[in-house]
Amino acid sequence: MEFNESEFLIETIVPENELIISRTDLRGFITYANETFAQISGYLIDELVGNPHNLVRHPDMPKRVFKQMWETLLKGQKWEGVVKNLRKDRGYYWVHATISGVYKDGKLIEYKSIRTPIDYQTKLKHQKLYDEYRNLDNENIRRVIYT
Repeated sequence: MEFNESEFLIETIVPENELIISRTDLRGFITYANETFAQISGYLIDELVGNPHNLVRHPDMPKRVFKQMWETLLKGQKWEGVVKNLRKDRGYYWVHATISGVYKDGKLIEYKSIRTPIDYQTKLKHQKLYDEYRNLDNENIRRVIYT
């Protein structure tokens, strides 16, 4: 499927009063997605459940952020961070994510993620930071070319 680079410029704003909630198995495959997650991401719940959570990973996100996230989670700790996600229509949305383990009888059985909106200054700060990370790590950097 081919997309015009300008499609990556369309932002969906997460409403202030909404929480995006999902759960994944230990490999990162979605086991639960709330209606807000579906609406904001542009997917149906049935399209989300059963797929890896990185289905919504935006190409602007540096690999090091997710490496650090997994390192934190595998230590049994809660991870928090700012994430830019990719919508089904190739637009994007920004969130503050809190991810932690779900335990049953003391055993880790899955992960839960709660995402909330962030303000414009936080988005701008993290976009610049993530561009810098991708540059330092020699990851692909998208450029929008106008013709």
